[in-house]
Amino acid sequence: MAEVVVFGVAGETELWLADFKAGTVTRLDAVTGDLAKAADLRKFGGAFVKGVDFALAVSSAKEVFAGHVDS
Repeated sequence: MAEVVVFGVAGETELWLADFKAGTVTRLDAVTGDLAKAADLRKFGGAFVKGVDFALAVSSAKEVFAGHVDS
């Protein structure tokens, strides 16, 4: 099982690292190599997904805990 996930939110430039074991989310200040190449796809509206089978961006944690899915 993966222990970390790197993600970005549409409309934002930052990438984030969620570390499941540590229970933290950290902004990545810089990425290099193949990760940087994959992240560049975002500039043109592209998405790169690997090893994640469910992801959802909603307006607040309150909405998640209430079971809501923004549309």
